[in-house]
Amino acid sequence: MPILTTFIRCLDVLSQHPRKPQSNNNRNQENHLDDDDKSNIIDCGGEEKRKKLKIKRPVSLDILNNVKINHTLGTPSSTLKGILSKNGKYGELNFGKKNLKRVEEQLKSAFIHFYHKLQLLKSYSFLNLMAFSKIMKRYDKVTSRSASKIYLKMVDNSYIGSSDDVTRLMERVEATFIKHFSNSNRSSGMNILRSKKRRERHRTTYSSGFFSGCTVALLVSLILVIHVRKLIKNEGSTRYMETMFPLYILHMLMYSANLFFWQRYQINYPFIFGFKQGTELGFRQVFLLGTILATVSLAGVLANLDMEMDITTKKYEALTELIPLALLVLVLLIAFCPLNIMYRSSRFFFIRTTFHCVCAPSYKVTLPDFVLADQFTSQVQALRSLEFYICYYAWGDYRRSWHTVVNELVYNTSNFIVATIPFWLRFLQCIRRYFEEKDIMQGINGLKFLSIIGAVLMRTAYGKWHGMGWWVMAWISSVIAAVAATYWDLVVDWGLLQRNSKNPWLRDKLILSQKSVYFGAMVLDVLLRFAWLQTVLNFQISFLHSEALVAIVASLEIIRRGMWNFFRLENEHLNNVGKFRAFKTVPLPFNYDEEEDKDE
Repeated sequence: MPILTTFIRCLDVLSQHPRKPQSNNNRNQENHLDDDDKSNIIDCGGEEKRKKLKIKRPVSLDILNNVKINHTLGTPSSTLKGILSKNGKYGELNFGKKNLKRVEEQLKSAFIHFYHKLQLLKSYSFLNLMAFSKIMKRYDKVTSRSASKIYLKMVDNSYIGSSDDVTRLMERVEATFIKHFSNSNRSSGMNILRSKKRRERHRTTYSSGFFSGCTVALLVSLILVIHVRKLIKNEGSTRYMETMFPLYILHMLMYSANLFFWQRYQINYPFIFGFKQGTELGFRQVFLLGTILATVSLAGVLANLDMEMDITTKKYEALTELIPLALLVLVLLIAFCPLNIMYRSSRFFFIRTTFHCVCAPSYKVTLPDFVLADQFTSQVQALRSLEFYICYYAWGDYRRSWHTVVNELVYNTSNFIVATIPFWLRFLQCIRRYFEEKDIMQGINGLKFLSIIGAVLMRTAYGKWHGMGWWVMAWISSVIAAVAATYWDLVVDWGLLQRNSKNPWLRDKLILSQKSVYFGAMVLDVLLRFAWLQTVLNFQISFLHSEALVAIVASLEIIRRGMWNFFRLENEHLNNVGKFRAFKTVPLPFNYDEEEDKDE
């Protein structure tokens, strides 16, 4: 708060002294004059701050001598500059056009967060006054005494009842923000500063129900077509099943369920993920997107099957095979659409976070980054489908036959790489956090992901070459990785299995009142973690197709990830509450050297 107050003074300086840089002689004269005026500049601390918050004379330009630009090391370029720069974390004041634009955006964000903090502080004060009033009214009612007037008068005369420092500071922030960030347009500036509440719309609920019905109808139609035409026995059905199971839709539905339970149990997920206030999606919006995507995907599958079975369209084999590609292109176009439709803020947040994950370890790792990377580790089967899409369409195999790509050396080689990419990205994120935070636990977490990478490589090799040696190595590496990952889930991510806690083998603070839910979740997590050993054991069910069993195991992993999401954010929320974290630290563009200011 003192640093941001100093930035308000800096902006006052820049607005009151709109002059070009002067020569050294003129600057010395100006500094000499400012030294004489230092006694007239407001002191923002002490008793005088509680009485008045106004500047009597223009603020001295000397305050800028103690300001340096921060290097946040948040991007690849800034990380490289921070490593090579002699100044390290801070740099000299440089008012370039690009630099000023970045500084302006950071200051704008800082002012908004600072104003929200002041609003929270003001609300906290008001709630305390209301509590005093209700307690005294209750006291008068129970004891039949009239003591409330005396006590409430004491409260009104106390600092909490009479101080208007927060209100004055809010007014000052409003005036500064409106002047410098909204072209003196008060309505526009206050619209940005004030907290925005997301409005629930009935059409979202209606649309969700409509597309849910469409999804169910199309799914039933697909099952009937496959059963009547006996497509499961046709040549190429295995490859079709590998690529068309919409696991990503199941993941969206699980995320929608996560949002519902987070909201129900008052877990502050917008703060934890850093969503822009007023733009975060609720469970209804995510469920709607999932049902729309499911409807479009199933319609594409039925259209593809119908064109293959119809005699008149069967000769257009190339066009038929382009339907899945058209669906993929449509989804990408909507995701990258710059127009303010289909939840643009959330779409761009997802794209930006995905880009940070892909570029690891170049970007500073935040909670949304590694949580999203964890989601990708549960989508290995979907990534392999995407790999098939790329090879299938890039090499033009869709014009000939969809079996050709399987025999390609590139596809077989990339099969090893694609399966390990999500775990490799998480490993790089752990390494970045280890060197930045000096936390040995991040190094251990990195070793955990290395063990998973080894297990994935061994299982992929065993799936291709089926040797006893590969089976033994796949079995040993998979068990080690599963044990390490399960322990990390329960103890570190969920904070459970604390032997000496108030709730034995759980943790001291729990949001859910039913303790059996936690024990059931732990057992289920262990079972689902070891479900992937099915690929090593070659466990088969007579009435299920082998690829259907793979899809079921992949779906179970996504369900496990959804369960992990709830308890992971519950633990994070309780840690934030325990440490009284209601706001995140906002990166500021400047660093103000207060010690140097005191020496002067």
